[in-house]
Amino acid sequence: MRLSIYGAARTVTGSKHLLETAGKQLLVDCGLFQGKRKEAFEMNKKLEGIEPEAVDAVLLTHAHIDHSGSIPTLVSRGFEGDIVCTHATRDLANIMLRDSAHIQEFDVAYVNKKRARQGKNLFEPLYVMDDAIKALEYFVSYNYNRIFSLNDDVNLKFYDAGHILGSAMIMVQSEGKNILFSGDLGRNHLPILKDPDAVDIPTDYLVIESTYGDRLHDNIENMEKDLGRIISKTVNRGGKVIIPSFSVGRTQEVVYALHRLFLRKEIPDVPVFVDSPLSVNATSVFRLHAECFDRETQDFLIKEGDPFGFDSLRYIQHVEDSKKLNDSDEPMVIISASGMAEAGRILHHLKNNIEDERNTVLFVGFQAQNTLGRKILTGESPVKIFGEPYEVHAGIERIESFSAHADRDELLGFVRNLKTQPKKIFVVHGEEDSALAFAESLRQITPAEVFVPEMGESFEL
Repeated sequence: MRLSIYGAARTVTGSKHLLETAGKQLLVDCGLFQGKRKEAFEMNKKLEGIEPEAVDAVLLTHAHIDHSGSIPTLVSRGFEGDIVCTHATRDLANIMLRDSAHIQEFDVAYVNKKRARQGKNLFEPLYVMDDAIKALEYFVSYNYNRIFSLNDDVNLKFYDAGHILGSAMIMVQSEGKNILFSGDLGRNHLPILKDPDAVDIPTDYLVIESTYGDRLHDNIENMEKDLGRIISKTVNRGGKVIIPSFSVGRTQEVVYALHRLFLRKEIPDVPVFVDSPLSVNATSVFRLHAECFDRETQDFLIKEGDPFGFDSLRYIQHVEDSKKLNDSDEPMVIISASGMAEAGRILHHLKNNIEDERNTVLFVGFQAQNTLGRKILTGESPVKIFGEPYEVHAGIERIESFSAHADRDELLGFVRNLKTQPKKIFVVHGEEDSALAFAESLRQITPAEVFVPEMGESFEL
């Protein structure tokens, strides 16, 4: 058995882990790199270390694009195996991969206009809509908490990871060994989703994320209180609250929190807009999979109705309606994608609102290095949006308790509570400082050998 790390190595994007076992190649996740655009584009184009025709199956932990977004590239280059995931992940991937293809086509068309005027050679998109649609034909979905056979030599089991709808930890059983891939690990007591499952099978080897491996989150109980405080303060000075938010998971959490705040009359009665077609579609998938909700959310559903709908809330689909939001000078809350402010309609809302000191830009998710979101959060001014400089005069706020990633202590608790302690642990999906710090914390609590792989590094298991 051999494990090779071809993404999310001392960084948080591009997850790709190749497991070679029993004569088969299993690719756990196949995500896009994000961050520096030119560098990320080249890395995504290369698919370093992966021979698509040789891969027998993709095991997909969840639908986020940094875990799924290179699947259409893989398929367009000859992959013909199963893409194995949970039912909810299959349904989310159906909208997310189409959306990603649209973004690839749109971004390259925009860049090529400039390059054509300059007489430069034109770029090809990483993939197009037809590639995404073809990739979706290979998806095969299974339930949580049931062992199933991938082939004669490999068994799999999905555990609920509690990160986003459909997210899974994946236990691979082969050659008499058990290797657990955490995927992105969620937190206990977060709204909407069930807590991460306990792993009831001995774990010989563990591949674990470390997004927040060097820090602790704010108390979850403060989440709604902080959100209400920031909105009230901004509205009282006549401003807008602009929230860059991931379309899948975070947007639904913020909407649910706002619904509860409105019911308790703890925030002013201002309009709330979810301005992202992907968020609208993703919310529809959430409504289809109430079996993934925790008890509290299921009770809310019975007593109050749709968690993701209330009188002051409007979902925006059409561009014309999106533009009208920036014509208004009235207080409002705008939730828009992308979550790291790298693409999508959020860029227009930032462009039109970031220079007004009445407004607030509120971050509710992780901001990776080199993204516009990180630059704004760390106080850069001016920042470039669509190539033009904008001074940052709006208030900048952050609520870390919304995070759907386990923090250091939650990650350590997960490892402590495994049925058996692994022989080896591989720390991935964290920026270098975070991954190294978490590895050191692990060494204090477990006898396992702990590794922080470099890109392309391989290990015999």
